Amino acid sequence: MDKKRILQIIRRNYEYFSLPLGLLLFLLIWKTAAGFYASFILPSPVEVGTRFQEFQRQGLLFRHFFVTFLEAFAGFCLAGVTALPLSYLLARNTFLEKIFTPYIVGLQAVPIVALAPLLVIWFGFGITSKVLIAALTAFFPILTNGVVGFRGTDRRFREMMAIMGAGRKTVFFKLEIPSALPVLFGGLKMGMTLSVIGAVVGEFAGAGRGLGYLVNTARGSFDTPLIFVALLALAVLGISFYLFVSLVEYLTMPWKRRG
Repeated sequence: MDKKRILQIIRRNYEYFSLPLGLLLFLLIWKTAAGFYASFILPSPVEVGTRFQEFQRQGLLFRHFFVTFLEAFAGFCLAGVTALPLSYLLARNTFLEKIFTPYIVGLQAVPIVALAPLLVIWFGFGITSKVLIAALTAFFPILTNGVVGFRGTDRRFREMMAIMGAGRKTVFFKLEIPSALPVLFGGLKMGMTLSVIGAVVGEFAGAGRGLGYLVNTARGSFDTPLIFVALLALAVLGISFYLFVSLVEYLTMPWKRRG
C-alpha cells in the first residue's frame, strides 16, 4: 500500500486515530517534562505505572475506586430524583419559582468545600455524608437544565395537542419530555461528572476510604506516583460516567440517531 493510499485512509478515519495519537503525544510530553524534576514532584509515566501495579497487587485500588464510585453514583441519583421533578414544577409555576429560586441560588453560592465539613459533622464520616455532598454538587446543573428544557416546549404544539383533546398526562409524556430531553441530558452529563468531584471533596473533609482519601494519604507521605494513580482513576471514573449517560441518551432519543 503506497503512502498516498495510507494518507487517504487516515483522512477519512481521523477521528479513530486522534485519540491514540493524542494520548501518545500526552505521554511523550509528560515523560519529557518528568526528566527535569524529581519523582516526588513529577513522576514519569513508568513510575506511575509501576506504582499502579504495586498498589493493584495489594487489592486496594479497586476497593477505594468502588467506594468513590458508589458515593458519586448514589449522589447523582439522589440529585436527579429531586432536581428533575422540582425543575418541572418551577418551569410550570412562576409563583413557586419566585419562592424557591433565591434559596436554591443561595445554597449554590456556598462553596461545597466550605459546606462539606459541616455535613461530615452532621452525618458522620460514613458514606451518607459523601452521598449528600455529591448530590448537592450535581443538583444545581440538573435543576437549571431541567427548568430550561421544560420551558423550551413550543407553545404552539401544546395548544395543538389541547385542541386535539390530549390530556395532561399525554402532553407530558408525548410533548414536554421529548422536547426537553436534549437539554435534560446536558444537565445530567454535567451533574454526573460533578458528582465525582463532590464525592472526592467529601472524602477530603473526612473519610477512611475512597480515592479522595487515597490522595490525602499519599500527599502526607509524599507518594506522588500514588497521587497520580488516584487522579487517573478519578479521570477514568468521570469518563465512564459521562459515557454511561451518553449511552442512555443515545438509546432514549432514536430521532436524534436518525438525524
